[in-house]
Amino acid sequence: MDTGNAFRNLGTGSQNVISSGTQNNNSGSGSQYNANTIAFHQHNDANLLADLRVTDPRDDKTRIEDTKGGLLTDSYVWVLQNPDFCQWRDDKDQRLLWVKGDPGKGKTMLLCGIIDDLQATRKGKPLSYFFCQATDEQLNTATAVLRGLIFMLLGQDPSLVSYITKEYDIIGKDLFQGKKAWQPMARIFKDMLRDSNLRGVYLIVDALDECSNGLEQLLDLIVETSQSTSAKWLVSSRNWWQIEEQLCTVAQRLSLEVNASSVSTAVDSYIMVKVSHLSKLKGYRDDTARKIRQYLSSNADGTFLWVALVCQALKKIDRWRALERIKSFPPGLDALYGRMMQQIGGEEDSKLCRQILALVVTTYRPPSLAESTTLIKECHDAAADDPEFLQHIISLCGSFLTIREDIVYFVHQSAKDFLMNKAYAAFDQIFPDGIARQHHAIFSRSLEVLSKTLRRDIYELRNPGSSIEDISPPNPDPLGPVKYSCMHWIDHLQQANSADSPVRGDLQDNACVHTFLKCHYLHWLETQSLLQGMPRAVLAMQKLQTLVTLEGHINWVLSVGFSPDGRQLASGSGGNTVKLWDTATGQCQQTLEGHSGSVNSVAFSPDGRQLASGSGDSTVKLWDTATGQCQQALEGHSSTVFSVAFSPDGRQLASGSDDNTVKLWDTATGQCQQTLEGHSDWVNSVAFSPDGRQLVSGSHDYTVKLWDTATGQCQQTLEGHSSTVNSVAFSPDGRQLASGSDDKTVKLWDTATGQCQQTLEGHSHWVMSVAFSPDGRQLASGSGDKTVKLWDTATGQCQQTLEGHSSTVFSVAFSPDGRQLASGSNDYTVKLWDTATGQCQQTLKGHSSLENVFEVAIQERTGDLMGQRHMLSQQDVWITNRAQNILWLPPEYRASSHAEDGSKIAVGCRSGRVLLLCFESEYQQLSSTSY
Repeated sequence: MDTGNAFRNLGTGSQNVISSGTQNNNSGSGSQYNANTIAFHQHNDANLLADLRVTDPRDDKTRIEDTKGGLLTDSYVWVLQNPDFCQWRDDKDQRLLWVKGDPGKGKTMLLCGIIDDLQATRKGKPLSYFFCQATDEQLNTATAVLRGLIFMLLGQDPSLVSYITKEYDIIGKDLFQGKKAWQPMARIFKDMLRDSNLRGVYLIVDALDECSNGLEQLLDLIVETSQSTSAKWLVSSRNWWQIEEQLCTVAQRLSLEVNASSVSTAVDSYIMVKVSHLSKLKGYRDDTARKIRQYLSSNADGTFLWVALVCQALKKIDRWRALERIKSFPPGLDALYGRMMQQIGGEEDSKLCRQILALVVTTYRPPSLAESTTLIKECHDAAADDPEFLQHIISLCGSFLTIREDIVYFVHQSAKDFLMNKAYAAFDQIFPDGIARQHHAIFSRSLEVLSKTLRRDIYELRNPGSSIEDISPPNPDPLGPVKYSCMHWIDHLQQANSADSPVRGDLQDNACVHTFLKCHYLHWLETQSLLQGMPRAVLAMQKLQTLVTLEGHINWVLSVGFSPDGRQLASGSGGNTVKLWDTATGQCQQTLEGHSGSVNSVAFSPDGRQLASGSGDSTVKLWDTATGQCQQALEGHSSTVFSVAFSPDGRQLASGSDDNTVKLWDTATGQCQQTLEGHSDWVNSVAFSPDGRQLVSGSHDYTVKLWDTATGQCQQTLEGHSSTVNSVAFSPDGRQLASGSDDKTVKLWDTATGQCQQTLEGHSHWVMSVAFSPDGRQLASGSGDKTVKLWDTATGQCQQTLEGHSSTVFSVAFSPDGRQLASGSNDYTVKLWDTATGQCQQTLKGHSSLENVFEVAIQERTGDLMGQRHMLSQQDVWITNRAQNILWLPPEYRASSHAEDGSKIAVGCRSGRVLLLCFESEYQQLSSTSY
């Protein structure tokens, strides 16, 4: 790196300067390294730092403190004498401390204070930190946390760059980003922590609950390195059981609720400061200030955020009305947010307030003022006359939003959580037509403004070979107001693709997407290059391709089931649909629509003529598998139906529900014959015995029950699991029963005695589904650890672990001959496996999940295309192979006539030209010739 290149240093104190060059100012404490003068002698290292940097956590800390009105010493000083904190700080064997508490209790500012104290008192000790933020996609992933921590460590010891350069020289910036970045980043990070220069390093991560992507693997890494290295971890989060589960055995806890008296004292100090500021601003009399302090102290319940929001509201209230109005602010954050929404409803511009709230809730990162103005047409029109119009509207949004450096943020994550909670009226107020419609509005507006803005050479460079490092945006930047739209219009199109907001019309020929790409595709690519977003653009186009070419589930696959003859597979999803698939070709034959909630369970009748589906809309539906028509809707449950099962003779149907009951239905009449009561919590799974005389149910009450189907009496209650029972299944001979549980085990029971015969252990997460093979020799289990396991039912040994899903496996089912196993997953796919070899035979796709785009792009095009028949679709719009859309034909290349020959197809275009297309499998490419 050239000596003139800048890299800001951490801390003050003794400076180690190896070579000459401009000296940077230092801030903070600890041993000093001047990064632009000692370590980075190659220009490639400067590129590495630029590519690694996702944020500078020091800037984030400053922004957070400034947004919250500054760091008040009295708000955190109590923790410096707390025994749990002191033990973690001083005892070398105590290396993981978890600070936990409810929203608004001051966790973030507490950690800011701890960081300042460690920098002041632990000079010479390296320190790195990161602040997660759920509303910013750059700050809410596990990979981003590691990038931020490593970036700060390099600032203190640039020699650590040696752990990165070898892989970076080969991979480049892709080492740090994308789906595959976690593994190498975690490996590099762990190697760094073993370096002697980082002995006793302090690592602090705030708001783990706001790490939306990769939290589980981040927690695993924190636990592992707290035990295998000398690093000292301090993390904070809300009281989430998922975090509790992974940290419970290794972490000390510092609960803000347990330390309520200390927190309350800190809040009282905070109230004194805030009211003092208010008194100077508003001119309160001493008596008024005293009564305001009393009200705040009596109702704060140890919540800094509640105090801050009330004081923010008091700034807008005349001083003579302060005492009257303060009593209208109820205690509790959610109640206060509700009051703020009522006030917004009374504003003249309440519609615009709701629109800006809806926008900031649904964007993938906090938008700038310019971007927000652009994305809301009414604000854009008004801003032409008054540039500060949007700031005025935001000031009317209660105290939900704040502006810093022209970026619009939520004042706190709990504010966004409140607006997103469907249990509150606020959700319907800002999303009256559903959240998918809001995504569609952002997509539509984005395409509209991009179509008006994008043009060739928008920065007027006049030299298409310009290096991106040499380009500076003009002032004003024409891309500033549309930057968000450039990056995310396809993301919002994808999110709009739901049952209540279909986007198929937008994806038709000559509709808005087609028109935009015809006119501005190259302009958009140029813009992506200028914004250094080409990797994202590639992924976006793959995502768009998925939306255009695939017909399949657009949500979690929750249940799968084979037809009795094995020729069909049914799958139910979180997208409220059931799909019927051809198991030979993998093609979707029918999509059954009618449920208004997720389809949690599907089951074929013994003769294969009917399909039953249980749904989150509290109903069970019976479908004709030949026509796809709904024959009956069985109503009677008062809550979600989690499981359905046909009796062996097909005359009865059982359903298990969130209402804690099992119901038996007459499939001919649709009448409820019996309601089986006895479980004390919801029923996750039901199954008939092979002779139909017994029914088994598994429940959230940790038990399995066996019922007499004739009398409805409970015969046995099987106890042994230590958590929710998610799935139950009878063996083909009816002598055994299997149950899968959240306790990560599968249990095999003797149905005659009710005794547990074996406990199968091996999964590292919940067991969501179990199924016996037709001969009863194997048992399959699907789990939250993303795997399917095949077990020997005689020995209890795991025979195979089937890996390939990228998320929780909700459902497993054997084919009637036992040669295939189907698994349905949260990754929006159904996979068919060969039970003998454990190989995945097919992946049934058609999904809106980005993590599957690569799978789609590769698997649909890497098969043996030679010798397979390529055809034109019925509308001559697509070239197809095995009924899959392979190549889209623009209108000017549509066929007036055509001829097909295996891997070749000749198209006689309406213009008179002939297009010859050859599909070559060896190189997985298409060649074309035009005559």
